[in-house]
Amino acid sequence: MTRAEPSRPLDADVVLRRAAAADARAAADVWLSSFAAALPTVVSPRSPDEVRGHFRDVVVPFRETWVADAEDGHGIVGVMVLADDELSQLYLAPDWRGRGLGDRFVSLAKERSPLGLTLWTFQVNRPAHRFYERHGFVAVEYTDGGGNEEREPDVRYLWRP
Repeated sequence: MTRAEPSRPLDADVVLRRAAAADARAAADVWLSSFAAALPTVVSPRSPDEVRGHFRDVVVPFRETWVADAEDGHGIVGVMVLADDELSQLYLAPDWRGRGLGDRFVSLAKERSPLGLTLWTFQVNRPAHRFYERHGFVAVEYTDGGGNEEREPDVRYLWRP
């Protein structure tokens, strides 16, 4: 996982906003770059073009999709998808990690689902475990990965206020 230097604070000009149709490709590209950087041993069952199509045809139009828009010309640098009380996706461009952006997304998710949240992450993604645990999430279930597309062992986290 690539990490920004601690001296690089989150730019004040990063806005979290609902994704629009025009954001789908950039959001998918953030997903692709983040997945590759954070999960190099996990094989995605979808090609990059399939991921982009899924964001264009399903995620952005039919899911509560939020993007982090860096208004300094960097464009979309993060994406979060909520499905009722599930934080189903949270991905940041690799060079935007460690700058507080994930914290802002989790705060927004908690605002949107004040009664609690659940999420899944892969067991191999130890940095994600630490991140979510720091935000009060507790591991409640471990699986062999039979229920996800990647067939990768995962863990379900739960947050309750």
